[in-house]
Amino acid sequence: MKEIRLVACLAGLILASCSQDQNKAAGAVDAPTSVTQTDTGYVESINQWHAAREQDLQQETGWLALSGLYWLEPGVNTFGSAAGNDVIFPEGKINARAGSFILEGDTVRLQVKEKTDVRLGGKPVQQEALVYTSSMAHAPEMQHGPLKWLVIRRGDKYGIRLWDADRAARKSFTGITRYPVQPEWKLEARLEQNPLPKQIPITNVLGQTLQEPSPGAVVFSLNGQQHRLDALEEGEELFIIFADKTNGTDTYGSGRYLYMPRPGADGKTVIDFNKAYNPPCAFTDFATCPLPPRQNFLPVAVTAGEKNYAVGK
Repeated sequence: MKEIRLVACLAGLILASCSQDQNKAAGAVDAPTSVTQTDTGYVESINQWHAAREQDLQQETGWLALSGLYWLEPGVNTFGSAAGNDVIFPEGKINARAGSFILEGDTVRLQVKEKTDVRLGGKPVQQEALVYTSSMAHAPEMQHGPLKWLVIRRGDKYGIRLWDADRAARKSFTGITRYPVQPEWKLEARLEQNPLPKQIPITNVLGQTLQEPSPGAVVFSLNGQQHRLDALEEGEELFIIFADKTNGTDTYGSGRYLYMPRPGADGKTVIDFNKAYNPPCAFTDFATCPLPPRQNFLPVAVTAGEKNYAVGK
């Protein structure tokens, strides 16, 4: 995973190049000394949202349990706990020679050896099963003991994503530090929609650049200055990948994410930086996080939302 770490570190070095004095000169907002009584309901709603997020991280298939990412080669890829396999699962968690993944075109089949109990949809696999095709809405999970895994696709690469319910990071998790909830960071915004369907390039930590659909730019004002962030389509919400001047110091070096509601008929919505959160790569080396596009680098310090998990542990 050296290449992944290198890309993420380079991004973090770029984002962490300015001092705290430069942050204030660029328009950073100081945190309020207190939250008024009328804001307590809002603060509690953010606290509940954050608690639900931390609970989700600790699920058996949450990011804290993610313990492996193995790229498949065309043809037969053996797997098991023995060192000679193409895909090596944790020692003591599965048979030394458990079976094979067969990659042919955009299809992956699972073959299991005798005396290896692999479950698919809760039922034992009888020698062979289809576990991925490009037409599947969701790839099915496979399971053996505390291990769960499935097939993922990134561009032209196919891989096995593995979770381990016994992973130490999951069991030792005590929460994520964050800035105090500040209503001032919940801002009115509007979506400047693209007149025609548009895609923007998004690069991930693997170094792959993919074209992702964007409905337009979210526009908002901060300290009298107007800012824009290109949004991505994400179901019923807008997805924002952004960077700011806290990255690499207080917050994760390669930026943060947030979701926001789609605008109404008048084009108006809200962007709430109190819900800015760490990407999966803050918790595991085995995620494939998208990085902020250059136009989403904010020239201010966003002192709201989650801080760096490494700092908060």
